[in-house]
Amino acid sequence: MLPVVSLQGGIGVIGILSLLFGLLMFVAHVAMIVWTYSDAQKRSEHPALLWALVVFFAPLLGIVLYLILGRDGGY
Repeated sequence: MLPVVSLQGGIGVIGILSLLFGLLMFVAHVAMIVWTYSDAQKRSEHPALLWALVVFFAPLLGIVLYLILGRDGGY
């Protein structure tokens, strides 16, 4: 039988900081997708949805690729 571990102390400071960091990363990811989509509608001849999907699946690489290849006027 496995021992039962009780979490009587709650999640603690480390847990709260980890949760806040994860939330910040999520908000940054969504902001990158929204920015890429809106910018691609204005400055790219490629479909904006395509660039948004690239940034969704590969955030850092997608932003770099969009800035180099996706914008018609460069960055």
